Amino acid sequence: MTRIVPLAPNAAGLFPRWAFHLARKRLGRVPAPFAIMAKSPWVLASVGGFELAFEHARTLDPRLRELASVKVALEVGCRFCIDIGSAVAARSGVSEAELTALPFHGSSDAFGVLERDVLDYAVEMTRTPVEISDSLFESLRTALGETALVELTAAIAWENFRARFNHAVGAEEEGFSEGAVCLLPERSALEMVEG
Repeated sequence: MTRIVPLAPNAAGLFPRWAFHLARKRLGRVPAPFAIMAKSPWVLASVGGFELAFEHARTLDPRLRELASVKVALEVGCRFCIDIGSAVAARSGVSEAELTALPFHGSSDAFGVLERDVLDYAVEMTRTPVEISDSLFESLRTALGETALVELTAAIAWENFRARFNHAVGAEEEGFSEGAVCLLPERSALEMVEG
């Protein structure tokens, strides 16, 4: 259960109702974090604007972007982001083997050098403090080019925003990855009692 009650569609103004319509069209429903953000139209507009504009950033291979995003969600522990991210990653060409290998990406044969570098970069950008080695950055610049590296950096930073927002407001999984591989950890007995 979320810590903030999502805005009900019948209580929403014109802009949030339009945004809810777009969310339903794209995702089949309005995710709770989106409806929570709708309590502040400025936050909703900012987030929606970034999401819509960022869809047009296409230099970076979407598969690499989604691998990095799910890795961030795992690092932060955002159950909502792991759920929806696993579904989006699968639609972007990430294989089941790659999804299940994400927790131990450094030693998995599922990933090549570039994928490992991308995932290492996601981990390093998610840590506090952020400390990215010059050699990792240069390896990614050489492999991807600067435009794709900017897109990767923005995608990882944005997933950190999403994951940390969702984690803070208590957003949980909503079944986006149902029937597919999803890396959601089992809930402990204590979590089930508290939740």
